[in-house]
Amino acid sequence: MSGLFGSLNASISALNAQSLALQTAGKNLANVNNPNYARQRVVMGDLGTVLTPQGAQSTGLQALQTEQIRDALLDRQVTREISNTAVLTSQQAAYKNAEAGLGQSVDTSQSTAAASGLSAGQGSVAAALSDFFNAFSSLAASPTDTGVRQTLLQKAAILTNGLQSTDFNLSQLQSDLTTQANTDITSTNTILGAIANLNGQIARLEVNHPGSAVDLRDQRQTQLELLAGKMSFTSSIDPGSSAQVDVYAVDASGSPVPLVTQAAVTGPLTLTGSVLSAGSLATALTLSGGSIKGGLDARDGVVQTLRDQLGALSKQLVTSVNAAYNPTGTTGDFFTASGTTAATINVAAGVTPSSLKASDGGAAGDNTVANAISALASQSFSTAGGDAIDGTFSQFYGNAVSSLGQAAATATTQLANQTNIETVVRSQRDAVSGVSLDEESADLVKYQRSYEASARVISIIDSLLDTIIKLGT
Repeated sequence: MSGLFGSLNASISALNAQSLALQTAGKNLANVNNPNYARQRVVMGDLGTVLTPQGAQSTGLQALQTEQIRDALLDRQVTREISNTAVLTSQQAAYKNAEAGLGQSVDTSQSTAAASGLSAGQGSVAAALSDFFNAFSSLAASPTDTGVRQTLLQKAAILTNGLQSTDFNLSQLQSDLTTQANTDITSTNTILGAIANLNGQIARLEVNHPGSAVDLRDQRQTQLELLAGKMSFTSSIDPGSSAQVDVYAVDASGSPVPLVTQAAVTGPLTLTGSVLSAGSLATALTLSGGSIKGGLDARDGVVQTLRDQLGALSKQLVTSVNAAYNPTGTTGDFFTASGTTAATINVAAGVTPSSLKASDGGAAGDNTVANAISALASQSFSTAGGDAIDGTFSQFYGNAVSSLGQAAATATTQLANQTNIETVVRSQRDAVSGVSLDEESADLVKYQRSYEASARVISIIDSLLDTIIKLGT
């Protein structure tokens, strides 16, 4: 009798184990299109062994635990590649917006002239520069023509407005990048809080059953990958816990700066100017990836350099044109400007069609000033000689715009390559952790047959017990 009851208990345990395996396979199939889900499987083993008159016998099968099929190395590689992709995506977007702020297209696939945008249409600084000097050539040819004078001042206004608006657009882009960085930092702090909270939940649930909080582990990995999109970091299992993940960034010397320790955020991220800080002691961080780094690098790098170059162009334009227009320094300048940016350049208030000078005190037909300013279009400047720019005005502006185009093209190429790398790494992880319809369908059939077999054993034992009871009566 004890043998039959023992077999009955063992069959019931096996039935429960196969039932859990069926549920798990069904859960895997339900999440086949969930990119944040790692497939699960039921680990089965013996309940134990007992000594009977017939010798040592197993007490049956049980489901020991449900575990995730994850590769920690591939998870870390995926988060790292997400971070690398995010920094390039952010930079590329910033460079494209800077290009739009110039009011002209930058094509680095063509020659240097085309890349610089010098053939751009109306509204670009390149076209305005050319039109401005051409207008002085026209004035030199017709010094007393009122229409030519009016046209020249119109072209000068277009040039100054173009420089001002371009500088304003780039300034606004920098402000937008700062706003985006602050938004990303707010999101990052929220993510860090979520990771700490999940650490606490996992620790509580796994205190007696390590590795059992599989769904919470999926959620934590999702948060880690979201964090990777914002910033670069490293993570490791806390030495005082088998389940909680600590998150670190690094400072300028490469030393770790704790962001999350077990179930606590050790210090939120803050941005002051160009310095991103975090940690309990507000340590300056050095990031290698993520959208925060991409935006700040673009803001303080290529975009700021372009603004500085526009400022240098404006400074040289004011200095050279005024020197030619007012050689004695007593008859009034053509341009006015203050500061080192292109935002303040303007045609002097006293310059009108009637007061516009073709010469500095010469006869009515004298065109010495107009010729001198027209000649500036082909004059080559040198910073080594104390000038603000190198090359001609058009060359300098063309090189500045071409540098932006090259930066955008490089970011685009690197992003395409990095996207391919991320795709490969994700595919490698999916091969390990992803759900296979064929595999899970086969498992369903296997567990179904095992469940039916266990149920059949229970049915036979029930019939045997019924027979024994009848014989006993």
